[in-house]
Order: sequence, then structure tokens, then C-alpha cells
Amino acid sequence: MNKKLVNQLEAIKEKIKKLEQLLSEPDTLKDQVKLQSLGKEYKELSELLELYHRYQQIVKQIDEVKQLIANTPEDDLRTLAEEELSYLKEQEIELEKKVELALLPKDPNDEKNVILEIRQGAGGDEASLFAGELFRMYQRYAERHGWKTEILSLHPTEKGGIKEVIALMKGQGAYSKLKYESGVHRVQRVPETESSGRIHTSTVTVAVLPEAQEVDIEIKLEELRIETMRAGGAGGQHVNTTDSAVRITHLPTGIVVTCQDERSQLQNKMTAMQILRARLKDLYDRIEREKIAKERKEQVGTGERSEKIRTYNFPQSRVTDHRVNYTSYRINDILDGDLDEIIDVLIAKENEEKLAQFQI
Repeated sequence: MNKKLVNQLEAIKEKIKKLEQLLSEPDTLKDQVKLQSLGKEYKELSELLELYHRYQQIVKQIDEVKQLIANTPEDDLRTLAEEELSYLKEQEIELEKKVELALLPKDPNDEKNVILEIRQGAGGDEASLFAGELFRMYQRYAERHGWKTEILSLHPTEKGGIKEVIALMKGQGAYSKLKYESGVHRVQRVPETESSGRIHTSTVTVAVLPEAQEVDIEIKLEELRIETMRAGGAGGQHVNTTDSAVRITHLPTGIVVTCQDERSQLQNKMTAMQILRARLKDLYDRIEREKIAKERKEQVGTGERSEKIRTYNFPQSRVTDHRVNYTSYRINDILDGDLDEIIDVLIAKENEEKLAQFQI
């Protein structure tokens, strides 16, 4: 382990001591927000230090085994010691990499809930049908991770597809996993209505936004134009009988959010504000990322919405993620929510680039 890394870890030891003092102070114990924040930081640093201690133990064991080998003649004991040394060196490399990754700057949004927006793109009915399949994929993925899905806005089509859906996915680390899903998803298959068997290509756009709280984004009332109207479309007796639908325009950015799925105007307004905060946070975060991108080129990161990130080819049962040139032939499993296979590759690739960037 290089000297720079060791110095960082020794500094963390001192920081943990200071955090222990702060956590025991009466003023901290009275402030639940501060207590929770310091407690989280203490837990993360303690886990990192535990990795470092395990690394140090492995290094010590390696030295002991090397001495044993040096003082042991050629026999079965020496052969066993050499096998043990090989195993310990593998552990040393693995632990050192874990320590390096743990020291990388973390995305402050990683633990946030997610606002997921899915819209049909090119391809008409086929695109809307696939939008529905993608939404089910993410619902199943959320279930696998124990997250909850709450539909905020839904616009179905007459053919059983989805024109647009906006949903809140609530669960620890939701954004850390789903942030890689933003972009254009392309589907290639033969539609049921295609008699000649010709393969059609359609697209669906996905946007993954970290949920923003009021403390994250300040929105001034004078920056908003709030309009009410009668809801349209299917939805029961309340539709078209009251002005329950709400459209909010954020004047400085031109972002418009319309909500009509709830039964009351107040509920629609609250939902619209929730979506607006997430979109504004996403906009400001993207502006910041663009500033950083001028200094270095990001290879993976979170996909831009205009970027074609993945192709789902049904005739070949193939799913290809174009950002990392990764292909799986388990299309049915993936569409059933088994996405970790692809997401883990994207996370690993991004971590490699971060390590290279920060030259730890």
C-alpha cells in the first residue's frame, strides 16, 4: 500500500477520535439531525478502518509465512506454506482495492430515493408497449431489493402500453443502483401486428432523478406559475367534474410539471412540486457535472437522456449495454428485474475510472 494511502488512513484514525468526542457531547445528543449525520459518518469511517485493520493483519501474516518458508527445507510443510502465501497475497490485493474504493469521494445522492420517469420514444404503439415492459422491469428490480414503488403519474395507451409514467422508488441506495439507467433504451423485435416477420426498432427514454427535499432545492413562490384545470382521460367519476389537475411552470428554467392522477387539487399540487424539485436538482447537478467534464471526460457515470445506452434484441435474446460493451443473453431474466448483472459491471467500470482519476 502506497504512502499516500497510509497517510489518509492514519488521518481517518484521528478523525474517528474527534467524532467519538462530538457524539458524546450533550449539545450533540440534543440535536437529532446533527447526531444522525455524525453517527452516519462515524459508521462509514469505522467500516473503512476495519478494512484497513484486516489489511494490516494480512500483511503481518504474509511476513510470518515468508519467514517460515525461508527457514523450512523442501518438504510438504514448505509446499503448504507456499500455497498459503499465494492465498494471502490474493487477499492483500483484494483488501487494498476495497480500501481504495472506500476512500473515493461518494456521490451525495447515492442513498436518496429515486424519481423514475419513463416515456415512449420513436416507434408508436411498439414503443409504448416496451415502455410498459421497462416499467415492470424496474418494479420487479425494486421488489428484489426491498424498495417500494409509488406511481406519481401514469398515462396509459389504448393498446395497453404506457405513453409516460413517473414513479417514486423508495429504498436505501436506490439512486446508487438506478442512476445508470438514464438514457435511451432501444428494443428490436417483431411486433405481433407484423405479418411479414420484419424486425422493428423502437425507443424508450428513461430518466432517473434523485428525490429532492425542500432543504435540497429552494423554490420561491414568485418563480412559479400555478394553473388548475379539469383532468382528462380515464380515471373515474371525478375526472372532468372538478378543476383538480395542476400545472406548475418554473419560470426561470421553463420546466413544466402537470399532475392530474390524484383526486384533489392539493394532492396534485404536492405531487407536482415533488417532481419539480427532483427535476430542478437534476438540472443543477448536470450543470455542475458539465463543468467537471470540461476538465476530464467521463466514460460511464450516469447516462445522459439523449444517449443510447442499451439495446434489447428479442430475436437473439440479447441485451447489450453500449457504454461498457457488455452483452447478456438472458433477456427474459433481465426484463423480470434481474438487473444486477449489468449494473454491477457499470459500477465496476466507473470505480476503475475514479481510481485512475484520483490516482490513489
